[in-house]
Amino acid sequence: MINEQQKDEYILGIETSCDETAAAVIKNGTEIVANVVSSQIESHQRFGGVVPEIASRHHVEQVTIVLEETMKQSGLTMNSIDAIAVTEGPGLVGALLIGVNAAKAVAFAHQKPLIGVHHIAGHIYANQLVAELKFPLLALVVSGGHTELVYMKEHGSFEVIGETRDDAVGEAYDKVARTLQLPYPGGPHIDRLAMEGQPSIKLPRAWLEEDSYDFSFSGLKSAVINTLHNAKQKGEEISPQDLAASFQESVIEVLVGKTLKAMEQYKVDQVLLAGGVAANKGLRSALMTAVDNVGKELVIPPLSLCTDNAAMIAAAGSVLYRKGKRSGMDLNGNPGLDIEKPFN
Repeated sequence: MINEQQKDEYILGIETSCDETAAAVIKNGTEIVANVVSSQIESHQRFGGVVPEIASRHHVEQVTIVLEETMKQSGLTMNSIDAIAVTEGPGLVGALLIGVNAAKAVAFAHQKPLIGVHHIAGHIYANQLVAELKFPLLALVVSGGHTELVYMKEHGSFEVIGETRDDAVGEAYDKVARTLQLPYPGGPHIDRLAMEGQPSIKLPRAWLEEDSYDFSFSGLKSAVINTLHNAKQKGEEISPQDLAASFQESVIEVLVGKTLKAMEQYKVDQVLLAGGVAANKGLRSALMTAVDNVGKELVIPPLSLCTDNAAMIAAAGSVLYRKGKRSGMDLNGNPGLDIEKPFN
């Protein structure tokens, strides 16, 4: 007797936590079938940052279009979809609500299970789309709103061993970029300038307490601003390239140093880089070299999966789906959602 082949699992993911309206279909938790992202960067550039009300309005306008395009690209019907995964939080509450309500509408209309996903869990699971996760592992999460070291002993288990005490690394990049009069978002522009300059300007490194894996970038940001202001008052010219290189070297040295220390203490063989700042070429290169030098494995998603997308939400949702986790129709956007609390 021939065994019946196991049915493929398809998860539809929806992401609207900030300024990207996104939907995706993932097969068996690891394969991207369709992945659509509608960016709002041009709408927010004139304001130098994301305006929550404008972001929410764009999500309302785009979410149905993005969902329809995703299903069209997937070549599937809703009958083939096993569950709907959506970003529950953290994020901008108005933006979250658009995605959550769209997901609830689709789940109710087609009688599909609904799964709320933590946004940072999504960023971590973007790595599952490029490599097998090997536990226990360590994830360095770097984005506009988050800088965290997360220890995972198994699927769906998250222990935050270090986090930012003030500015997240992405915030620091954007604020330094504004000081240098660079366009929003500032991170890619700082990264580009840093590649052209020399880290010749002395800037602080915030290591905090000896046994701490926490981060602090507020003092570094202030030091950059003060360096520029002091030079201006003295009528001196500072190379934007050298300042960007010096700032980036300080950031990377702390991120990589604390990651290596945590790897040793927690005895992990695999490190994941996750979040929007994971697209930073300087950080990717430095972390790759450092992890390789100690004989461990580093996994970094492609640039398209570093920034906000729904493929990562569907990938994380697939893990929860297999664990039997489900959300009710009372699911709400939760901007303060805690990644360490058991899902649902």
